[in-house]
Amino acid sequence: MRAAAMFVADTLARIAAEGRATADIRRVDVDLYGSLAATGRGHGTLNAALLGLEGTRPETADPDRVARRGAEIEATRTVLLGGVAPVPFCADDIVLHPLTVFPRHTNAMRFRITFGGPGAAETVYEAVYYSVGGGFVERDGDDGPGPLAGTVDVPYEFDSGAGLLALCARTGRTVPQLVLANEVALGRTEAEVRAGVLQIWAVMRACIERGFHSAGMLPGGLGVPRRAPGLHSMLVGSAGADAMDWLNVAAMAVNEENACGGRVVTAPTNGAAGVVPAVLFYLLLFHPRLRERSDETVVDYLLTAAAIAVLYKARASISGAEVGCQGEVGSACSMAAGAAAQVLGATPAQVENAAEIGIEHNLGLTCDPIGGLVQIPCIERNAIAAVKAVNAARMALHGDGTHRVSLDQAIETMRQTGADMLSKYKETSLGGLAVNVPEC
Repeated sequence: MRAAAMFVADTLARIAAEGRATADIRRVDVDLYGSLAATGRGHGTLNAALLGLEGTRPETADPDRVARRGAEIEATRTVLLGGVAPVPFCADDIVLHPLTVFPRHTNAMRFRITFGGPGAAETVYEAVYYSVGGGFVERDGDDGPGPLAGTVDVPYEFDSGAGLLALCARTGRTVPQLVLANEVALGRTEAEVRAGVLQIWAVMRACIERGFHSAGMLPGGLGVPRRAPGLHSMLVGSAGADAMDWLNVAAMAVNEENACGGRVVTAPTNGAAGVVPAVLFYLLLFHPRLRERSDETVVDYLLTAAAIAVLYKARASISGAEVGCQGEVGSACSMAAGAAAQVLGATPAQVENAAEIGIEHNLGLTCDPIGGLVQIPCIERNAIAAVKAVNAARMALHGDGTHRVSLDQAIETMRQTGADMLSKYKETSLGGLAVNVPEC
């Protein structure tokens, strides 16, 4: 959605600058490659591309309208480019190339607008984009983002766990304090950063609540019911509900919303979106001290999770299409583990230890969604990883931060494992559960 909107905005600006008329746009073509093509229908990619061509952005899209508008485009066979220029188009015009993998990244997409009025020479505007994980989009020909802040100088730049620990030792700052200072250096005030982080949590919290109260069947034809509402109702009516049950239901609620095309926060990806918010939900629910200072807890937790995510982006990948689910749910577990340890009073060394435990025990995790749908095993996998994250934080807090395997070593192992992993286990639905469990 984001890539399509970017392409259309750039192209319409070029057309206007050249004095052309949008009425002379003859056609739009979209090609999806590699993993985007292999799992595009199950992941909602086709509908997202359609809405993106109309200028819709994921941050502001109404989830209920997305599916409805997709059906309207199909019925009228017309898309409004940038929301203003009607052009003949439907989902059948999106061509899938699952066996074509671009060298830069397997999640590749090509957009093409053909322009030419009566008697005029044909002009083609074209661009290739890559979805590199976590909602990040890169355009072919552009350099990818830097390890932390691109070309902007920040006071505490780091791209390794060792570097992060060295900064904490040298400055006496905590991990979230370092990240906060870097965010302020990007041109925001501290108040704006905190407000932005709290807004992220508000979206996460709303997603959990919506998942708690939205019953029915998940779309896609697998016949998978939404289980979070039933489990939530049972827990609300139970005086002795176990804390792990609340952790499970929060993670499942988020990923059932994701499976239905609801609004989730990439943390670090949509398929792994349930782990980080579920652990924060659990911490605020069962730790009164953290709940009493909830805003500070939220800010410290999410900034710490972000710092850990930087390491995976810089040193390996958070894309299931590149390294399997170890890069998605594994990274999310690591992020949540380190963040939980931070707000529970950990030293920087204990935070790094918790993050390392979180990824070490997800190494080798494959991405093999049945039917290309982010349902089985994805929903339960987020719940299991949330429990792992809490346990990793607890184990780290029982130690002094000294441990044999460093976070950097574990991340490098994940990168190597992903490189060795057969492509059929990397978000293609061509291996694992996806082929061993009949879809119907």
